[in-house]
Amino acid sequence: MRVLLVEDDVQVGQSLFRALKDAHYTVDWIRDGKAARLALESTSYAAVLLDLGLPDIGGIDLLNALRGAGNAVPVLILSECDDLDARVSSLDVGADDCLLKPVDLRELLARLRAVLRRRAGYATSRIGDESLSLDLEMRTLHRNGIATALSAREFALMHSFLERPGTILSRSQLEDRIYGWGREVGSNAVDVLIHSMRKRFGQSLIRNVRGLGWTVARARGTEAA
Repeated sequence: MRVLLVEDDVQVGQSLFRALKDAHYTVDWIRDGKAARLALESTSYAAVLLDLGLPDIGGIDLLNALRGAGNAVPVLILSECDDLDARVSSLDVGADDCLLKPVDLRELLARLRAVLRRRAGYATSRIGDESLSLDLEMRTLHRNGIATALSAREFALMHSFLERPGTILSRSQLEDRIYGWGREVGSNAVDVLIHSMRKRFGQSLIRNVRGLGWTVARARGTEAA
């Protein structure tokens, strides 16, 4: 699952980058607002961790522009000081949550899981339905009552599908969600990953839609979010 970290403090950024990587997120780390704006215009992220005190474009200004452009990606604000007005402003502009620095890494990861599940329309860490679901905390896939641990890329793949069951995702959309910058992505990387998941969980897990991409079917009787 790919997230964008916007943090200009090197020491803080390194700590957050390592924590996110250890939690099996794919992380793009950017240190200024202009580069973050360009990244958000060109890349699809599962979530954004945004420092308010950036050296060029203010975090609230960046968030305001993001929401003004219609981008609904979940945003967690990182605030260096106990500035109530700044936190209130960020929430009113469109932030999903706020954390004060120094950030407790366990709390950060828990809050990140919370905004991801809320975006998918679920109240708990499990997204999906009774027959097929993904546990965002344990990083396990549950199919017909059996839980199986997933690798980071397998987890990112299934989160992409189960966040919006029934949505058809193209190869480029899946590559965008699974792989970060600086990684060479083979032309058949997505095919290999999907083949591996089908081998483990059955051909019916992920359905090919000829000429368009792949999808995980919505459970019968489930309405679109």
